[in-house]
Amino acid sequence: MSGVRTITIAPAEAELRLDRWFKRRFPMLAHGRLEKLLRTGQVRVDGHRVKAGHRLAAGETVRVPPFEEGVRPSEPAASRATPRSSAAETRMIEILTRSVLHRDDWLIAIDKPAGLAVQGGTRTELHLDGLLDALRFGASERPRLVHRLDRDTSGVLLLGRSARAAAALAEIFRAKEARKLYWAAVIGLPKPPTGKIDLALAKLPGRAGERIRPDEAEGRRAVTRYRVIDHAGASAAWLALMPVTGRTHQLRVHCAAIGTPILGDGKYGGAGAFLPGREVSRQLHLHARAIELPHPAGQILRISAPLPPHMVATWKFLGFAVPKGPARAADFEV
Repeated sequence: MSGVRTITIAPAEAELRLDRWFKRRFPMLAHGRLEKLLRTGQVRVDGHRVKAGHRLAAGETVRVPPFEEGVRPSEPAASRATPRSSAAETRMIEILTRSVLHRDDWLIAIDKPAGLAVQGGTRTELHLDGLLDALRFGASERPRLVHRLDRDTSGVLLLGRSARAAAALAEIFRAKEARKLYWAAVIGLPKPPTGKIDLALAKLPGRAGERIRPDEAEGRRAVTRYRVIDHAGASAAWLALMPVTGRTHQLRVHCAAIGTPILGDGKYGGAGAFLPGREVSRQLHLHARAIELPHPAGQILRISAPLPPHMVATWKFLGFAVPKGPARAADFEV
């Protein structure tokens, strides 16, 4: 590579650590060499010196200096085809093609199944990002991720059908013009029944997987609005959750922080996140019910996803009315 390059972070690369971003883009660059480039200021993000653990944001620019001969950049995950094929991939592709909720020239909305990771990582071989070529539907470009859901969260996920579409959608999210509605079953009953959780969150260091903690001193501000839709006495409740900010694991940590962990969320709720007996699934009960946003081509687009089977079964067990039909504008008023 000759000369200095400036590379803009794609939406699909947001939240990656800088060192992991380099590992994906420049797999032949040794970590020690990268650390030296960072110490000497030859690698910068938005013109600033940063450390290897810096979390990237969509739209940030990375200054990439010339490397030794033999180090070549790779394409970002959002545009890289995955040649592998397996029975599990084939089965998941079938599920994904049946899960399309909306498709037009700009975007595709899918109902992501619980248990499918959006992007790859350690010990994660099967993930949505690696299957996006199967969702071209005749388009010349591979669709791109524009936001994320946790592996165990189901529901509405948007894909941009081109670089132009992904950039337009990323700007809509960045400007907070998109409204997201989640449904969750929680242990206990929040008081008051409608409110706002304003609690800063920080990421815990370590290799045991991504984990978030409340931290008013060093965390980033995180805000969630909630409303109780129904409840089974004081033992469990059906919540509508509307994240104002979009921090990692925000809804899960916020619900646990007010004493009502999401059902099935042992990571943040421990043993208290489960109901006794075998009648209720131990899966996470968090679902991206709907999203509403201004379409890049004009007008307002509202897309809904039905509850997944394990949550339907829990709703019936708890005596909640299983909803039918799409979300309404009023549903976003939390």
